Amino acid sequence: MTGPDGVFKEADDGLATTVVDAPPRSLADLTPGARTSVLRVVAVQEPALVRRLHDLGFTPGAVVEVVRRAPLRDPVLYRVRDYEVCLRRAQAECVHVTGAER
Repeated sequence: MTGPDGVFKEADDGLATTVVDAPPRSLADLTPGARTSVLRVVAVQEPALVRRLHDLGFTPGAVVEVVRRAPLRDPVLYRVRDYEVCLRRAQAECVHVTGAER
């Protein structure tokens, strides 16, 4: 059964299962003014990048706000944990986030 939000829900045996088939969004997908929270940081080929992003404050549950973009869309200024950090698009794509709000 699909609910009004497009999420598949199954409850045949009394247990509810929720499956969301939307791909995870990254920080690079967001527009200036958007606020979101970090879901996970993934960079298969570069474990040092994952560590660096964690050190910068991009940890699961951290609230991130997109402050502004450079004129050519790269880099982007983000506000995380009461300070601002600038990331290139390739770095921001490694940070998966939950739904954004404006």
